[in-house]
Amino acid sequence: MLSDTVKSELERIAGTANVSFAREDLICYSYDATNNPVAPDAVVFPGGAEEVSLILKMANSERFPVVPRGAGTGFTGGSLPVEGGVVLSTERMRSIRGIDTENLTADVEPGVVTGELQSEVEGLGLFYPPDPTSLKFSTIGGNIAECAGGPRALKYGVTRDYVLGLEVVLPTGDIIMTGTKKTVKGVVGYDLTRLVVGSEGTLGVVTRAFLRLLPLPEATRTMLVKFSSLEDAARAVSAIISARIIPSTLEIMDSVSIRCVDEFAKIGLSGVEAVLLIEVDGREDGVERDVADVERICKENRSVEFRVAADRFEVKDLWKVRRSISPALKRIKPTKLNEDVVVPRSRLVELISGIQDIARKREVVIASFGHAGDGNIHVNVMVDGNDPREARAGGDAVRDIFDLTVALGGTISGEHGVGITKAPYISMELTDQDIEAMKRIKRALDPSGVLNPGKIFPSPDTGAPRG
Repeated sequence: MLSDTVKSELERIAGTANVSFAREDLICYSYDATNNPVAPDAVVFPGGAEEVSLILKMANSERFPVVPRGAGTGFTGGSLPVEGGVVLSTERMRSIRGIDTENLTADVEPGVVTGELQSEVEGLGLFYPPDPTSLKFSTIGGNIAECAGGPRALKYGVTRDYVLGLEVVLPTGDIIMTGTKKTVKGVVGYDLTRLVVGSEGTLGVVTRAFLRLLPLPEATRTMLVKFSSLEDAARAVSAIISARIIPSTLEIMDSVSIRCVDEFAKIGLSGVEAVLLIEVDGREDGVERDVADVERICKENRSVEFRVAADRFEVKDLWKVRRSISPALKRIKPTKLNEDVVVPRSRLVELISGIQDIARKREVVIASFGHAGDGNIHVNVMVDGNDPREARAGGDAVRDIFDLTVALGGTISGEHGVGITKAPYISMELTDQDIEAMKRIKRALDPSGVLNPGKIFPSPDTGAPRG
């Protein structure tokens, strides 16, 4: 619990209107997409780096946790205040401070919604590629904390590839500037920008980001391809990449996902076992060649229907298919164990076949979909969490999936991070020496352990044995 002195000081730093101890507000900031709420002792809405700095300095002296939070859309509990303390919401810091069309850069605050930034720069003929499924409400700060990816990562990379520099408040309250503001090169000192990106709010609070932009592609084509076999669809993915075609997106949906979306959105996908959603972009002539090559490859791999969107309205409808999957899955079972594993693209067929075997072995429903082009599959184990047998079978299936992923040379998290839900499993992928090196970095930057404690590293009684 926070002392009255701490509460008064928080109000002095951020302003009384920007601090809340009310139960209803604490509940609102107690959750993320894991649906396992943990209430904080206070919620603070700082207006900039100086206020964040003062809050963290007080946290060090008074020994209370501070948990940074963007929009709370994460799937691994990264923004949950598991040890209480103060949730530090960045939603007041949502200014696009500048877009430099000459140097192709943007200067933004962490509370800027990703989709809003994309719309703003596209109006100037520019392009910010990272596109997590939550882009309509997730924030740049949260994307940086998790190194968010999305469907376009296949061709354009992930968030870290677009961060030039950061203003960061360290756990001690010191304010630093990492990287550069407008230059695409810079090797003076350690690359602290890359260290902060993907650190899940455990090494610093981002208060300003300098982002790289690209010219907006001249043309884009979107395709929906149906297959009677999930393995055929996976082989088509491998064949497209082997043919040196790099789509901007290459998404896959299995039969469970298709059935749910069709029941949820009524878009006529029933009767097939797999669907690929493919997008290519670039110059007009190159795009048309890519579409023809993709169609040929899909037919060689026994596709049963190939459709190219005729206009932007049909493009929107096709993307509705992909973005409807997650909410639609709730129709199967009330509890969704959402994992995002990645394997080398050459092992994709083995991963998908192995997941189907695990579903049969554990007698659970598993829906698989996601970024097939870069080997990143979102695996959703659907169970009734109130049924002990199903809950146990679901947990066993998750462990089996992680074992399979690591055995195929992959990783247990591609873009969701570790947070609290994957912390028990990181020793399946990392050695004791790897983990200790990371802990040393954490201790060096956060000697009092006040910033987002309890994340990433397993506690001694929750460590999972290596597979």
